[in-house]
Amino acid sequence: MTSRILLTGGAGYIGSHTHVALVAAGHDVVILDNFANAQRTVPERLEQITGKRVTLVEGDVRDADTLAKLFARHEIDAVVHFAALKAVGESMARPLAYFDVNIGGLSTLLRAMDNAGCRRLVFSSSATVYGIPDEAPTPETAPFRAMNPYGQTKITGEQMLGWLQAANPEWAVGILRYFNPAGAHGSALIGEDPRDIPNNLMPFVAKVALGELPRVSVFGNDYDTADGTGVRDYIHVEDLARGHVLSLEKLLSTRQGHIVNLGTGRGYSVLEVIAAYQRATNRDIPYQITDRRPGDVPIYVARADRAVEVLGFRTEKGLDEMCASSWKWVSGLAGKA
Repeated sequence: MTSRILLTGGAGYIGSHTHVALVAAGHDVVILDNFANAQRTVPERLEQITGKRVTLVEGDVRDADTLAKLFARHEIDAVVHFAALKAVGESMARPLAYFDVNIGGLSTLLRAMDNAGCRRLVFSSSATVYGIPDEAPTPETAPFRAMNPYGQTKITGEQMLGWLQAANPEWAVGILRYFNPAGAHGSALIGEDPRDIPNNLMPFVAKVALGELPRVSVFGNDYDTADGTGVRDYIHVEDLARGHVLSLEKLLSTRQGHIVNLGTGRGYSVLEVIAAYQRATNRDIPYQITDRRPGDVPIYVARADRAVEVLGFRTEKGLDEMCASSWKWVSGLAGKA
């Protein structure tokens, strides 16, 4: 069954891949994006991948008037909400901006949806809500722990949605807690393109492979892991996008909400990621062991069985595919620079 889906932040990294997956699944998609953290060439690239015209509304999710006009013009059946700020370190320096965009934007969006009678939402959350978890792999039942403003905004967003569903059973929300998205679309037309020095490991490794940065800093090699470096659960962005389609279709078919981790349940260390990227590029990637960072945990891995049970979701792509697709994407960008 074809539905019309609004993607807020749909020109961004995860949003653009989800656009491709939704179109492939037969849905009509409308993108809302202010291009604060997305390239303006993305809609054209999406048209090349899908062979279909992109419907784009340029605007800010905090703008109630823009949202009212959008919902009046397009008969939206459900929303996938990506539009948010997402850098942990930046959130420590700019907490008010994160509260404004991540909490204020969600509140404005929910009001517009409610006014339009559109009450199906897939919410982009994060494993950051777990803070430093007590157990690994980490289940969805782990307690909330706010370690930074970004994580607090995701916790607050989830709590808002919980209260909303309790107040009005017409609402059905899928909350997806991501672990570490990585990789790029197989076409190499869309991928992660951070504007500044990357916050995440794989795009940082990619810039070292390109020669744009001198080395990878490995923060600690004395953790209780196989090689002493931190272990994280990396999920290919195409798998992640497919998880959003399954979440959305579950909401539309059952009208029941859910909360699931989206990860592989398999962790890779920092050194394993560097080694995999070296295999993908056939280049040496220098790294330097430095001191641990405050707040880092040894192992951060999803317990992934609930996604299987609730959504029928299983990942299909491994670390080598993440690295190969990332390299294909970033080396293509470098060639066009």
